[in-house]
Amino acid sequence: MLAAMPPEPDAAAPGAAVPDRARPDACPGALRLHPADDGALARIRLPGGLLTNRQALALADAARELGDGRLEVTSRGNVQLRGLASDCGGELGGRLRAVGLLPSDTHERVRNIVASPGPAAGLADVRAWARALDLALCASPWATGLSGKFLFVLDDGGGDVAALDADVTLIAGPDGTALLRLGRAATVRPVRADHAVCAALDAAREFLEAQRAAGVRAWHLREVPELLPPGPLPMPVLAGTRPPLGALPGGGLHVGLRFGLAGADQWRALVDAAEGELRLTPWRGAVLPGAPAGRLAALAEAGFRTAATAWDGASACTGLPGCAKSLADVRADAARALDGAPAAAGASGASAAAGAEGLAGVPMAAGGLPVHWSGCERRCGHPAGRRVDVLATGQGYRVAVEGPHPGRVTAVEVTNEEMAAAVAAARRTTT
Repeated sequence: MLAAMPPEPDAAAPGAAVPDRARPDACPGALRLHPADDGALARIRLPGGLLTNRQALALADAARELGDGRLEVTSRGNVQLRGLASDCGGELGGRLRAVGLLPSDTHERVRNIVASPGPAAGLADVRAWARALDLALCASPWATGLSGKFLFVLDDGGGDVAALDADVTLIAGPDGTALLRLGRAATVRPVRADHAVCAALDAAREFLEAQRAAGVRAWHLREVPELLPPGPLPMPVLAGTRPPLGALPGGGLHVGLRFGLAGADQWRALVDAAEGELRLTPWRGAVLPGAPAGRLAALAEAGFRTAATAWDGASACTGLPGCAKSLADVRADAARALDGAPAAAGASGASAAAGAEGLAGVPMAAGGLPVHWSGCERRCGHPAGRRVDVLATGQGYRVAVEGPHPGRVTAVEVTNEEMAAAVAAARRTTT
């Protein structure tokens, strides 16, 4: 059993200095495009990761006709399009409005809602919660004051998403109950399930009002945990089990995408396998409710992950060539390490000499700690909780185990050809 405890120590303990948030956050959106080395980037918020087939196809068309032809599922179950022209925001916005993916121009960046993807029935229909919370957010003028990074999480009681690094978490309970967790608090507030969405929205508003009263500016609750009163009940222990890849016991399919990426044609294969609806997950995959097991082979043929491998829990930032701040093509290096392919000569500054120590040619085993490759110290997109941190240095990589528990493993400096063995060993860490 895994305890849904805070994924990290509080970034700002009571009385600690609050990070400088005088400027608005620079989070991209569907209308606010972010300039990158490979073109502009748009992030389309999908509350609860929910997409109809029509909406999913519209995203594929936009990726192919306006961008580089790829779609990227993020760690919040949103979709990013890259390689866009800097002036395509108007056309992209029109396409999204036409299929219901842009219900509010003013609130589009604050629609950050992750929900348990199911499809097995939990203790509450969190998809209904996600839709109701999205409508309430868009109808609240004050909500535009939230950061584009502020996150709501809706857990169906199983704990699969409760441990994410959310600002407001709702956890469904038995007999019409729910629990409200604020930031990384070790306690929760009890609420009625039929009042849960209102309670989550009220907590976000309470956060903004408490900031104004205290004269501080923060993006996340964890930065100023002292502003809101803690709940009276301890955070419960939850199973925290993610749905397995492949055919799901409760019906439907669950597939993964390598680094969350899919080409437009691959994405269309995903839509073809769906039964009218897709649920994108914070693990960079998709749940297809009601899809028969017989469609799994076609999805595997299209390049989706359909069974447990070393790729489970593996992620990476964009890296070179898409990000000028990166010191390496981390996705190419990570893919070679995960698949057991030999390191490329000269990659990340490493020599790749013949006979070098490592796991070249031997795929990593499935299981173990999550692992994230980063091209620079910003570590964009890293997961919450205990993980293996693989940081490009310009001469190779620095590998360490990060997380909230005692016994942090000392970082080791490795060349590119040694990196696979170091990562495999770190993922087996239990202390």
